[in-house]
Amino acid sequence: MNSRKNVETEEKNGQLRPGVFIPSFVIVGGSAILGLVNNELLTAGAAAVFKWSLINFAWIYQLVAIFTLAVISILMFSKLGKIRLGGPQARAKYSFASYFAMTLTAGIATGLITYGVNEPIIYFGNVYGELNATGIQPLSTEAAFFTMGRVFYNWSFIPYAMYALSGVLVSYLCFNRGKELSISASLTPLFGEKVTAGIWRIIIDALSVLAIVLGLASSLGAGLALIGSGLHIAYGISVGPILWFVLTGVITVIFITSSVKGIEKGIKWLADLTSKIFYALVLALFFIGPTVYILSIMNVGMGYWLDRFWTWGLDPYLVGGEALVTWWTMYDWAIWIAYAPLMGIFFAMISYGRTIRQFLAVNWIGPSIFSILWLSIWGGTALDWQMSGKVDIISAINKGGAVAGIWEFLNTVPLSVLFIPVVIICLIGEFANTANGVTTTISTLCSKGLRHDDEPATWLKVLWGVTISTIAAVMVAFGGGVQGVDGVKYLAACGGSAILFVFILQVASAFKLFFLDKETVKEAIDSEDLLESPQEFNVKEN
Repeated sequence: MNSRKNVETEEKNGQLRPGVFIPSFVIVGGSAILGLVNNELLTAGAAAVFKWSLINFAWIYQLVAIFTLAVISILMFSKLGKIRLGGPQARAKYSFASYFAMTLTAGIATGLITYGVNEPIIYFGNVYGELNATGIQPLSTEAAFFTMGRVFYNWSFIPYAMYALSGVLVSYLCFNRGKELSISASLTPLFGEKVTAGIWRIIIDALSVLAIVLGLASSLGAGLALIGSGLHIAYGISVGPILWFVLTGVITVIFITSSVKGIEKGIKWLADLTSKIFYALVLALFFIGPTVYILSIMNVGMGYWLDRFWTWGLDPYLVGGEALVTWWTMYDWAIWIAYAPLMGIFFAMISYGRTIRQFLAVNWIGPSIFSILWLSIWGGTALDWQMSGKVDIISAINKGGAVAGIWEFLNTVPLSVLFIPVVIICLIGEFANTANGVTTTISTLCSKGLRHDDEPATWLKVLWGVTISTIAAVMVAFGGGVQGVDGVKYLAACGGSAILFVFILQVASAFKLFFLDKETVKEAIDSEDLLESPQEFNVKEN
């Protein structure tokens, strides 16, 4: 009798959760259709949400960001870090290299390529008025110091703390407390089991799906704009709706194929491949570029950032100005928060068997350090070449939009004939890997009762993939704006504002679970010292 009951339960697992799927798909699918029929109305609506949410809630974003960083920092270095996700006998499935590769490529690796050169040069040249409220003279030495400090602030420890908090919260509740792999379950420390049933569960999970769909569409849109500008500058291919939709089709086929193959055969394989290209690009430019200047500007940039940490961390836009804070930092925070809850689920799916300290080392410390290295090497080289007159990246951005500068930069790099196609291929691979991890997670949340090692239905992955790609292409083709990517920034803000208060509840839930819950504290005290030897940490993959 029990065997029959178990079979019936398993048959229900994987079925569609209509309360989560239908409202989120109606909104996103309807937006995609609206964009095809009346793209001006879609762009105007998204722009209105962008301006309203970031101007009115900037102060909340800043407080949440700083508090999240504090929680993760304490958790990393406390005795709680010894707790193993899954219990003392659990062992990791993936090696350290593959684990980090999936984290890096599914996180912000695409953003580093998109803005690693472009954002520092935009600040340095005050292209959109970013320095107007700071009193810093554009193109000056101090502008270079400010530039590196600000990009370190925007792209390292604070944003990755957002991913890490959602991930470690979901992982611990799922593997150590037996909760469901869902966003609503991550709030049980605050509200109890009632939050995992009924209307509240549906609202929370549907908002989470909606947020990350919009966030992914934003990232994919920025990638389309970047790749398209590269093809135009390097190979003379005309930029326009036809190119955007062709590129969308190529990337969509790649990431849906990878997602359908699953984590082991698709996502991990693509992550391993693209991460190796990433590492090679970093090393190559470090030796090709002005090595001493790179190391020097990294030091000064970190000093400038740390010296102004609290001012930048708590400034809604009064000190830095709207052009800098709203259009850059708050945009970044919005897209990170939009991604965080569901990226947390994806990180949980690949983190079974790791200790909390290992989880945070791979999902917080490691990517943050890599981001600083990448920005120092790519951004520092771009600054040096701009100041020396070797290349005029500022003019390229003024002419081609916020994402165009990198191609002018790459045209100046020795062996550019090899660098440019490699970067384009890497971009396609990175966006595909981000998208396939996210579509797998979205589909998991829209399905009933899936465990961390289960795969959602293929048709659901395909449907979400096509829908997200469509709205991304529409916003790039018809909502470019002054920066060329205004439309996709609007989408990111919409996603962030949709999930902001759920993320705030996750932060409060994590604080209560890890620092106030007696059972968690007892588990940390009772845990053996599981800081493994290198051989155990780098597990042998099956």
